[in-house]
Amino acid sequence: MADMRTIDTHGKTRPGNGAAASRGGVIWNRALFQLLGALLIAVAVPYAVAGLVTPYLMQLSLYYVSMAASTASIAAGFWMFRNLSSFPGIRASYYILPVFLSNFVAAFTLLLMARLAYSRPLLIASLLLALAWFYIVYLMIQRRQRLIIAVVPFGRVDSLLGIDTVVWNQLAGPGLPADCALVTADFDHDLAPEWLNFLAECALHDVPVLHYKQLRQSLTGQVQIERLSENAYGSLVPNATYIAIKRLIDSTVALVLMPVLLPLFAGVALAVRLDSPGPAFFRQTRIGYRGRPFRVWKFRTMRTGKAAVPAPGDRLQQAITQHNDPRVTRLGRWLRRTRIDELPQAFNVLRGEMSWIGPRPEAEDLSRWYEAELPFYRYRHVVRPGISGWAQVSQGHVADLDSVLKKLNYDFFYISRCSLWIDVLILLRTIKTMLTGFGSR
Repeated sequence: MADMRTIDTHGKTRPGNGAAASRGGVIWNRALFQLLGALLIAVAVPYAVAGLVTPYLMQLSLYYVSMAASTASIAAGFWMFRNLSSFPGIRASYYILPVFLSNFVAAFTLLLMARLAYSRPLLIASLLLALAWFYIVYLMIQRRQRLIIAVVPFGRVDSLLGIDTVVWNQLAGPGLPADCALVTADFDHDLAPEWLNFLAECALHDVPVLHYKQLRQSLTGQVQIERLSENAYGSLVPNATYIAIKRLIDSTVALVLMPVLLPLFAGVALAVRLDSPGPAFFRQTRIGYRGRPFRVWKFRTMRTGKAAVPAPGDRLQQAITQHNDPRVTRLGRWLRRTRIDELPQAFNVLRGEMSWIGPRPEAEDLSRWYEAELPFYRYRHVVRPGISGWAQVSQGHVADLDSVLKKLNYDFFYISRCSLWIDVLILLRTIKTMLTGFGSR
């Protein structure tokens, strides 16, 4: 984040009233400060104290093996945490514990597999001190005032003003107020020369200048569908290498989990049969990778028979589970809340029809309707559909057509950012969703 200052169109800078006050907050945001602080607090201090209290430890290899493991765990955890917390809508405090704990657990596992001597108390002390440090960093950052963004008031930037997670400052003239951290503008609009010069000077003085579309994506986690004839993000193709690696990981994970999942499937299937008449599994044709239809497997969560059919009406509405839908069984409601009903799709993952993470596959009727309404909707099928996805952990279940269209914005954001980091983030948020029942119907 750049230091706050006032910039005019002639390239001169002068400190704003908030410049001095902001520097203390800015340093907590700096990656180098966070990492060096963690290494000092969680590695240098505990190992120095251990060496002074028990000098003979410094003569043992386990002392240096443990120090290296602590350093590597903190560095890897910090790298992972920075990548995950860069996504929009993320409460960084939720991911401090799982990220650093998983890295230290990985270090313990590697040391055990390598049969290397290490100090468990020192590693645990490093973990606890690292967690304390990063929670302190988070609290110090949260104490700062909300982000203030300067808006060049031309073009379609008004679409940003409804986002309430930041403070918007619409500029009356080409000058940057002292309390604004970055600038946004509609680069597609024909701006006057003095405004173009102002944006250039902002960039020259290391003040971030973002196109309003990219800023909206970063703040909302959505790629906006602006017109039925236009794709808001252009011709974007996911990384082919990552897609291939992801397919290999999907298959490997599915094979490894099958011995655990099969007994679980048998128990849940029996419970479904005992809870209500009908088959244990629900199968439905959905549209998947590259627009190919396939049969998805789930545990049945709704009643079967004529009594379960909703009142005559739009088939599209009938394809969507409504709030407190009377068709959902007592057991089915719990299966939906915990997302256990989706687990049989592990078989679809093995067959290459789905991924663990990706946009949820739509029912064939819904998918065909979207294709008719949105000329670029089929681009959604450029990646394999997933058991869990960005829309599911960000928005939850949808119960009306307007919400379904909003869900597409999340799906397109995922496709535009498809990477290891967003997949890891979705995995962590899926675990939280399963525990809390967020967005279930």
